[in-house]
Amino acid sequence: MSISLRTADGVVFEATPSLTKNMKTVRTIIEDSDANVSVIPLLNVSSSHINKIVEYQTLSDDDKVKEFSVEDLNNDELKEFLLAVHYLNMESLFEVLTQAVADRIKNKNVVYVRNYFGIENDLTAEEEAAIRFKNSWTFDGAEVEPEEE
Repeated sequence: MSISLRTADGVVFEATPSLTKNMKTVRTIIEDSDANVSVIPLLNVSSSHINKIVEYQTLSDDDKVKEFSVEDLNNDELKEFLLAVHYLNMESLFEVLTQAVADRIKNKNVVYVRNYFGIENDLTAEEEAAIRFKNSWTFDGAEVEPEEE
């Protein structure tokens, strides 16, 4: 019996061994299903995520870190892709994507990082000033802070 993957946007992919070999979540579902499952719904994964995963899987192990690119993804798309890969439990791709996020926030100011992750500033001006003073070394090389929006 063949098994398929249905993405959140309704696209169905054949669950070939080459596609699912690094998807621990899918492998576990297949192994635990006793062949009673024909379609596995992936509610946290879109067809564009599967297409990017296929692109990643086609690279050799030596080329995966060097050549796999997420430059075409905006910040929100990258974060969504990271969550999908985490859901699928794909360790090597997860490491590549977390490094891509780290590269995007490297040397950015606190306001940028806060906005990137959707974190609300709950500190008073005095608390923030005290933290900045105590940990001033952490701001070396970071972009200059813009005014809060």
